[in-house]
Amino acid sequence: MEIFKAYDIRGLYNRDFNKNDVQKIGFFIPRLLNAKKVLVGRDVRTSSDEIFEYLTKGITEAGADVYDIGLATTPMVYYSTAHYGFNASVMITASHNPKEYNGLKISRKDALPVGYDTGLSEIEKWMETEIMVASENKGKIIPFEIRADYLNFMRKYLSDFSNLKMAVDCSNGMSSLLVRDLLGNLPVYIFEKPDGTFPNHEPNPLIPENTADLKKVVLKEHCDIGVIFDGDADRVMFVDEKGQFISPDLMIAVLGIYFSTKEKGRALQDIRTSKAVKEYVEKLDYQMYMWRVGRAYAALKLRQINGLFGGELAGHYYFRDFYYSDSGMLACLIILNVFSEMKKQGKTVSKLMAEIAGGYINSGEINFKIQQKAEAMEAIKDYFMGQEKATAFYDFDGYRVEFRDWWFNIRPSNTEPYLRFLAEALSRDLLDKKLAEVNRILAQFK
Repeated sequence: MEIFKAYDIRGLYNRDFNKNDVQKIGFFIPRLLNAKKVLVGRDVRTSSDEIFEYLTKGITEAGADVYDIGLATTPMVYYSTAHYGFNASVMITASHNPKEYNGLKISRKDALPVGYDTGLSEIEKWMETEIMVASENKGKIIPFEIRADYLNFMRKYLSDFSNLKMAVDCSNGMSSLLVRDLLGNLPVYIFEKPDGTFPNHEPNPLIPENTADLKKVVLKEHCDIGVIFDGDADRVMFVDEKGQFISPDLMIAVLGIYFSTKEKGRALQDIRTSKAVKEYVEKLDYQMYMWRVGRAYAALKLRQINGLFGGELAGHYYFRDFYYSDSGMLACLIILNVFSEMKKQGKTVSKLMAEIAGGYINSGEINFKIQQKAEAMEAIKDYFMGQEKATAFYDFDGYRVEFRDWWFNIRPSNTEPYLRFLAEALSRDLLDKKLAEVNRILAQFK
């Protein structure tokens, strides 16, 4: 089924999947994860209640109990899975996708992600080959309150932000459940009411038009910083005091500033992350590791290296003390702490980010619609590695090839006929030259 992705289950509800599919998925989760109890949370999308009904019908028919935490952010589910010792959990959400979408994020013991390679393929196979036979001992649905414990945990990272003037865009998503408890009433809030129709903009901060309103508020109110969460609050992104969107990978370096005063160790970035981040973080005496894109890979890798923190270009940030999982709100609290301290030193957000960026010019991720993805990737790699000597080469998640003055990453989409290309150079002229060469090469494959 097309809904089974590398990291989760997701698609257009009542087109790509329906309530009967959800019931089957629920039925097989306890078997996959050897679970007698399954924690379940959900977002506010209009289809989430029906999905909850049929997901829990499947789980209870399999003989497992459902612990229902109600409306939640995805990180609330991760935290509760590990903190309360559940072997299985499900968050009903399509994260940043438009309102017509929905899906399921499944975790196992210790909030470890269940991706296609680590269990979702098994559920897909069972759905196609096995008949559901309800258990004689049907499970129950048990309301489970976790909000107070979760807020107590998050408050450990609170500091005095009162010197920062902030604008916060909740994207009509799940961050609204917690944001005033943690950031208080001083920020200028927009689109705060949870609304699964997302009436103001899609809950994806990476799309430029979705940050347009936040940028306007930042400039109008003379804010120091703008904050925007995605639909399920596992991601957070920022706008500086000039109304400029900040590339999310640069925030990994800001996290490094915070943790450098606490503990030294290892950090993680994804294969698309700016070279400037590694250079900056390693000056703070961290050892930087690089790995594949997506929680299904990043959370496991951070645990494997016993890393302190990590992040991705897409605005996910992972923390050892958050069970190696990602949390937009936790990242927000930590990053605001750094910006507050910098303001006390007379340094604006834009100035700090310019220092971190270190002169690199970034193309951003560019999508090329190509059917012959493997052949096109090889052509790009061979061409540029034939032009000059590479200083570093990585061959997971596509290719990342680094040269003296520039680097690129080219990787295939898991679900669409796209190649995703990103490059960075020490000058705009060099970057433009390389992008022109890429366009010329890839034109042969369109």
